[in-house]
Amino acid sequence: MQNPFTNPAFSMTALTNAMNILPINYGRVENLNLFPSRSVRFRHITIEEQNGVLSLLPTQVPGAPATVGKRGKRKVRTFTIPHIPHDDVVLPEEVQGIRAFGSESELKALADVITDHLQLMRNKHAITLEHLRMGALKGIILDADGSELLNLYNEFEITPKVVNFALGAATTDVKRKCLEVLRHIEDNLSGEYMTGIHALVSPEFFDALTSHTKVKEAYERWQEGAALRNDMRSGFAFCGITFEEYRGQATDPEGTVRRFIERDTGHCFPVGTASTFTTYFAPADFNETVNTLGQPIYAKQEPRKFDRGTDLHTQSNPLPMCHRPAVLVKIVAT
Repeated sequence: MQNPFTNPAFSMTALTNAMNILPINYGRVENLNLFPSRSVRFRHITIEEQNGVLSLLPTQVPGAPATVGKRGKRKVRTFTIPHIPHDDVVLPEEVQGIRAFGSESELKALADVITDHLQLMRNKHAITLEHLRMGALKGIILDADGSELLNLYNEFEITPKVVNFALGAATTDVKRKCLEVLRHIEDNLSGEYMTGIHALVSPEFFDALTSHTKVKEAYERWQEGAALRNDMRSGFAFCGITFEEYRGQATDPEGTVRRFIERDTGHCFPVGTASTFTTYFAPADFNETVNTLGQPIYAKQEPRKFDRGTDLHTQSNPLPMCHRPAVLVKIVAT
């Protein structure tokens, strides 16, 4: 019997295209559209930091020499894009004897089996990318085992900003704490613009915030105006910041469930920016992808030894990046 996987429908290009159009079922950060994708041709990216100098321009009499623009200081940094491979296998018993419902097409039945595998693999890549992007919003990108991949604060020589909301004390002026966050982010946009400030917070932080004596009344009024909403935790605006409960978590390779945001903490960041956040995608390490622009995810298949099944290989090479880590603010409840 001829190996059906030699059909062009299962080529690297076809599988990769199929993989990239499968629905993404995980990722609040993905839904926020914070990290637009940018494809690159290499496994390293170089980011140039240029601090523009803004100054008032004096008036001059006609014919007088004009003022000369000052150049900002430039720094060039190079980052390695992580490589994330994930494999699976299609066994003969998964294909043997199956037929698409209402159809005699063997190819269609095989495609359904492949799609089921690719969807599960796609979901794993999606939650991994969510974890990396959440790390970029926190300023420290972690690997699946919790080890540090990239510390943006160290790379950009910035001291992390932490604001203690002290929600355990009834006398805390929460509005003043919010203004501290707002002013810090505004002062560090460095010429960038934003449409607002968002905060993804742990359930413990959200509960402490909305039950605080200085916030409770505002939260109750917001609830009354949002009585038809399905979930009251999806976003509560207070003093210029939209607070949203975030429950992202995943199981690491050792079977430990890791929360993406620690207890009693949250992370504030600007939204609606032009170039503060980006996800870089590098090409796969295949012969076919040399000198090509990277795609979000790749897929390829190869027969096993003695044709005892077919190996599926997927990989993604993403690097979520915050180009202005100074705008990231960690908030704590106590």
